[in-house]
Amino acid sequence: MTQATMKPAVMNSPMINKVLTETFGPTEGSALRIKQAILVVAGIALLTLMAQIKIAVPPSPVAINMGTFAVLSIGAAYGARLGLTTILGYMLIGVLGFDVFQSSTAELSGIAYMTGSTGGYLVGYVLATGVLGLLARRGWDRSVLWMALAMLIGNLVLYVPGLLWLGTLHGWDKPILAWGLTPFVIGDAMKLALAALLLPAVWKLVGRARG
Repeated sequence: MTQATMKPAVMNSPMINKVLTETFGPTEGSALRIKQAILVVAGIALLTLMAQIKIAVPPSPVAINMGTFAVLSIGAAYGARLGLTTILGYMLIGVLGFDVFQSSTAELSGIAYMTGSTGGYLVGYVLATGVLGLLARRGWDRSVLWMALAMLIGNLVLYVPGLLWLGTLHGWDKPILAWGLTPFVIGDAMKLALAALLLPAVWKLVGRARG
């Protein structure tokens, strides 16, 4: 394998410093701020919707949901700065007690929910969003293989605080990996594959539109 093939295929692209949301619409001034505000609101709405798509996997206290797919995809499409603004806005709405998380209810919401079993994963959401944004800025989201690797890294970043918090909260004598990791491997692999195909495909459409 040559050195060239070991790098993201788009490293020579003149748009390498852009993420997807920077390829359309205004690029400066108040119009840019309005576009960014719309993207943040849309991202929060997507995160809320995807969090509601969930499958319980007993005996784990954490359900499978599409929230991780939304988090990592937003990080890649928005970039680190706008992605973090979006995920932190989502967290703020959750702190205020609104039902935006996967298992929050009228009885369990806000800070009480965020310090429960999924608390570590919520921290992981923030970290993973930043990581995917940085990798996308380097062009990793324009190749299927590099996007798959970026998603894998993002999932690792997400799971580490999630598992650490589960162990701290419930005790390390409990089957933490069986609760917080192994039930989700197949689902996360499917979401990884979907994102690895979707974002590079969108970039190809962008390239054709500009061609």
